[in-house]
Parts: sequence; structure tokens; C-alpha cells
Amino acid sequence: MSAVLSTAAQASAPTATQAATEAAPGFCEGMLYFAEPDPRDAELAAAPVIAEGGTAIGAIDAAAVHQARLAADALRYTTLQLCASKQSGHPGGFASAADAVAALTLLGHKNLVTEVGHHAPGFYSAMFLDGSLTRMGIETMTDLQARFRERDGLLGHLSGAIPGLLAPAGPLGQGQHFAMAGAYLHPDKLFPCTIGDGGLGEPYVLSAMTHFHTVYPEITNFLPVLVWNGYSQEHHAMVSLMDNAAMTQLWQAHDFERVILVDAKDYDDAGQPGAYVDSTRFGDAARDAFTRAVLEAMREAADAAMTGTLTVVIIKQLKGAGVHAHGAKSHNLYPGDTAEQPAIAEALRRRALSPQQWALVRQNLSRAGGGPAAEVAVTEHERPLAAVGDLPMQAFGVGEKAVPSTAMAEMVAALGERDPAFIVSNADGTEASAMKVINQRLKIRHPTADDLYHQGPSGQVYEPLSEDACAGLAAGVALFGGRSLWLSYESFAINGWPIVQTVGQAMAELRRRTPAVVSMFTAGALEQGRNGWTHQRPEIENYIGAQMRNGNVYLLYPSDANMIQAAYAWAVDQSNKAISIVASKSALPVYTTPEQAGRAIADGAVSLYESPAGDGAMVVFAVTGDMVLLPVFAAKEQLEAAGKRVRIVSVANPRRLFRPGDVAWQHSAEPDDAFMDDAAFAQLFDGDVLMAVSGGGSTALEPVLLRTKAPARDLIAWQRGETTASPAEIMAYNGISGEALTRRALALSGAGVQP
Repeated sequence: MSAVLSTAAQASAPTATQAATEAAPGFCEGMLYFAEPDPRDAELAAAPVIAEGGTAIGAIDAAAVHQARLAADALRYTTLQLCASKQSGHPGGFASAADAVAALTLLGHKNLVTEVGHHAPGFYSAMFLDGSLTRMGIETMTDLQARFRERDGLLGHLSGAIPGLLAPAGPLGQGQHFAMAGAYLHPDKLFPCTIGDGGLGEPYVLSAMTHFHTVYPEITNFLPVLVWNGYSQEHHAMVSLMDNAAMTQLWQAHDFERVILVDAKDYDDAGQPGAYVDSTRFGDAARDAFTRAVLEAMREAADAAMTGTLTVVIIKQLKGAGVHAHGAKSHNLYPGDTAEQPAIAEALRRRALSPQQWALVRQNLSRAGGGPAAEVAVTEHERPLAAVGDLPMQAFGVGEKAVPSTAMAEMVAALGERDPAFIVSNADGTEASAMKVINQRLKIRHPTADDLYHQGPSGQVYEPLSEDACAGLAAGVALFGGRSLWLSYESFAINGWPIVQTVGQAMAELRRRTPAVVSMFTAGALEQGRNGWTHQRPEIENYIGAQMRNGNVYLLYPSDANMIQAAYAWAVDQSNKAISIVASKSALPVYTTPEQAGRAIADGAVSLYESPAGDGAMVVFAVTGDMVLLPVFAAKEQLEAAGKRVRIVSVANPRRLFRPGDVAWQHSAEPDDAFMDDAAFAQLFDGDVLMAVSGGGSTALEPVLLRTKAPARDLIAWQRGETTASPAEIMAYNGISGEALTRRALALSGAGVQP
């Protein structure tokens, strides 16, 4: 099919070019090339295969095949011109997936996710072509290019801000979690998920789906679509040498009952070398046959997935099919890769559509699924939540001893009983975290029923031995509109945190309210003495603490069993936030009343103790954590004996203690501008000496150190792990003991004692 330059590319174009441009739909303004009319269109493109009021193609006939080809070429063309407009972005991977995306869309499936962030320009093209991006004021190709990879526009990788796109995509190996979460919450919808063969090398993709299928065998309405194109970002994919039988067996070994593989090589009539070929190089008959095979495979797979069969579709086609280069060389564009670059210009000419074909593609894609994805995708609407009311809370008396994690567990169990869709995910044992009541009342979801272990096939506790799988499903459920809780040992949480970070950032951008993604880390470093440094990794707190400046990330440090209940009650009531609670599983003193506990979480901090009025210097302890308060209170006794006054402040919600300008709260979809004012801060933290103390990471104490006016100050925090017999020993090993704190406070207060 020959192509002509549009007036956007050539002001003095021949009359035919001007006529083509003038005939093009308005959204095509800015496109560089248009094709001459195709003689086959009179028969095969006289009317859209999705009629007005329809949602999907009917029979897979010659017209459906022809129009699916047009849709795939439209996606490739738009993707390549879009990337060339910024000499940046990734067209090659999506190009090999375009036939699959076109087929799924024309079959009416708009709840499409991906684990490949590099496919972003292709997904943006799909949203542009179906009209979804008009919600962002993107009406034309010119608008699309102007907003690509720009602030308040179309990010280089998928985010939560783009109308019609269900989930973010950046780090590999995450997309399947979103597909499974969507399938879990919306059993009447299909959730296809494109997976690159580069991403398949991530260790959790297949194992996560296997565990999910083991415990939710009835949920099969997610459909992985492997884009097997032979290449990763800069080299061959690690699975590129597999043959079709081996790839099929790999998926079968992970419980997939139906493996449908469409290999472009089987249709090649162009004599292309190698195992991976480009279907756009085929002759018309061969390309029609390949397109028909993809449509039939997708329809068969969708039907199987929606009727109880765990299914995967594998599209084997060379990376870069239909664009400017092949293999890893097609992966991304560099400075100088403009639309005038010969290989790119030639690729655009080959993929160009006629004005009438562009109009047809827009009609089909905008009608598919019942409307633009921005109108029909499940994440474009706020999901109704089960009413749970106020969760039960125990009022522990000040001076009692109680286990914080157990107190919270009672609330978690009650929430699960009131919201059947609520899930708890945990990889290392809820019971080991003194939260056994969750297992007792909600049950571990497991195919083997056993009352001794509180497990059965209908439980709400999801326990794969993978923090990535735990965090992924919990975060996905929250993003898609459900309640969830990820429980983890603090020492292992880093293995699952990246997807919570991804989802938390996406939540800050969403155009709808969704429950906060809540996590709780127990069995912290101070409780893991005999396990040694393998279980003592509180540096995760610094990772999360640094994210508090994002605007919607909260790291909570309840000081006792009353406060952890206040923390969880607050977290359950929040929207579009990422909230982590750090607490112990040991019986510890209760320092606050329920009223004080609630105030601490709402305001950010609360005073747990203050010496009677006197003349001695005031030593203020600003403390994050619960168990670490034991040496702090021991130091209080010694300091008062030395004539000093002491105030002990629990820093419970440190994000509240920042100055408003320190945090990007105004950029969050659900902005939270609650910060402690200067007068309240001074009342809590002003003194002669400020001792900031943490049994874990120190970053959460940053806002206190930024704002304090104490003339002398110090920061005492975790240094490194070691095998010890008790929490007191590991704290002392890290310089956190009553004696060490006393010495340092006396030195800072001018008592002449060396630290």
C-alpha cells in the first residue's frame, strides 16, 4: 500500500496529499503519512465490524480479519510516530504485541493490564485511538505528541493517571498481580495481561500465578498473554532458545491447562530467517491467516478463561514487527531518531492508513467493550465497599502489659468477617507474629482442610511463601478497589515493597478513591536476637521513611497496644495512601489511654511522660517504636536521679510532623495537608536536649530534627545486627541502653560526662 505525506509533513504536498489530509478525521491532525485507498476496503471495510451499539466483533470472517489488521497497523503507526516525536520511548516490544492487543480489544476486552512498562507508548496509542485520552484534553495526534513524556502528560511508563489504563507498569514481574486482583474482585470480567519474554525471567511471574490458582482454583478470568519475541531490552531474551514444545511445557508445569501458541513462523511466506519473524512482512494472504489465527486464539482463550480453565496465549513474533528495526535494536529510540530518520520514515510509510481506514479504526475501538476504556474499565469507577462500621477495640489500662500485634489482629479478624472480599496476605506465618486469631477466624486459604492449622479452601488469609506474591496481591486488590492487608516480618518486607511503592505512587495520581494499601511489619530487629542478622533488617524503615515526602506515604510507629488499634482504625478509613505500621509481637507496657492513642495517630505524636516541674535541664526523648521505649524509660530514671527533667514523646505518625513545604501533599489525588503546627510541636519537643531514638531506621525522625530548637541534640538508632540472647542485648550492642542514653544526655546537657 503506497503512502503520501500529510500537509503536517510537507506544506507543498500534491493535491492528492492535501485531499487525503482534508478527508482525514479530526483526531488525525498531526499524522505524517496517509495511505492511498485500499481496493479491498470496498468489500471488507465498508462498515465497522463492531456496529453502533455493539461491543465486539461477531463472526471471525474476512471483514473482521481485515479490520483487525488495520487496528494493529494503526497501533504500530501511532506508537512509532509518537516515540519519534520525542526521539525517545520504546516502540519495539509493543510492536510485536500489537496484533494481540488489537484482537483482544475487538473482542470486547478493555480491562487490559501489562507487566511491561516499556509498552507504554503502545498502550497510550490504544487509549488515543479509542477516544479515552480526550479526558486529558488529548484530541489529536499533535496533542498526543505534545503530551508524551512530559509533566502532567503521558509518562514514559504507565502510571495511575492515564484514563482507561488499569494499573501502573514499570518494574518487571508485577502485571500478573494486577490481573489476578482484578479477576478476584470482578469475576464477570476478563483481565488479560501482556507479559514480555524479558519479564518472564523474573522469578515470581509464573510462581505467583501458580499459587493463586492453587488457592483460588475457581478464579480463572485472568489471561496472561506472553509476547514471545526473542529479545529483551539490550540482548536476546533468556528464553529465546526454547522451542515451542518446551515453552508449552513450562506453562503446563505451572498449572495452565490450556496453552494456546500462535507462532508467526508458521505463516511466513517471506522466507525470513530464524525462529522469530515479522508478520507485517507477509503477503496479504499469509498475513490474513496469521491475523485470523490470533483472533481465533484470543476468542478461544477468553471463552476458556471465563468458564473455569486456566489459560495462556503465547504470541511468538519478532520484536519490532512492523516498525523501524528488529530485535533489541527496536527497543527504544535515541536522540536523532526523528520521524525523518530513513528507517523510521520508511516504517511509517509502510504502516500508514488511509483517512477512511483511520475513521474505521476509531469507530471499532471506541465501540469495543461498550465504549472507550476511560468509560468502561473497572478502575474508572469507585468500587462499592461492604459496610463494616467501627471495628472493635480493646481499652488496655495504662501500666498493663499487652501484645500490640495481637491487639491489632482482633480488629483485622473483625474486618474480614464483615467484608468477605477482604484479604490478608502473609508469607512467614501470621501465628508467628502473635496474630493467630486472624487464622482462627478468617482461615488460611488452602486446598487442604485442616482445623488444627486453621486452613481450608474458603479462607481469607493468602499465604504464598513469597513476599512479592503477598505484597502484589494485597497491593493489587487495594488499587482495584478492595480492602487488604499485607503482613510481613520487617526483615523480609524488602522483597515485596517495590510493588507497594509502585501502587502507592499510582494511588497519588488516581482520579477515583480507593482503599489505602496497608501493610504491617512485625517481628522487628529487636525481637530477633537469636536469629541473628539474617532477621534483623530494619533498614526497610528508612526506605519507606524516605517516601513520606511523596505526600501519600505514612509510616506509623504505635507505642503500645492501644495505639496500634488507633493506627489500624485510622488506616482502614483512609483512601489513596500507602500506610505501613511497625510494631512488636511481645508483651509490652501500655503507656497511652485510647484517647491519647487516637490523638497521637491523628496529630503525629504524643507525650508519654513528663517529669514534675523543676529547675533541672529538660531532656526530651523523641522515640519511634514500642520495645525501644524500655531503655528510654530506664534512662529517664537515671536522669531524674541526676537532677534532670525528662519528657518522653512517642513519634507515632512522623509524616504529620514535617513542615507542609517538606512534603508533596498538594500533588496527591486525595491531598492531606494536616501537619502539626509550630506551637504544638514546640510544646512536645522543645527542651534543653533532644535525644531522637529509634530501634530501627532513623529516617522517620528527620522531621523532628529539622524543626527542633533544642540547643543540643543527638540521634541514636539501629546500626547493625548480631546474634544475641535478648532484645536488651541487641539494643545495647547498638548503643541503645538506659546507661548509654543517660551518658549521652548528661554530656549534651553540660554535666561534663563524656559520651
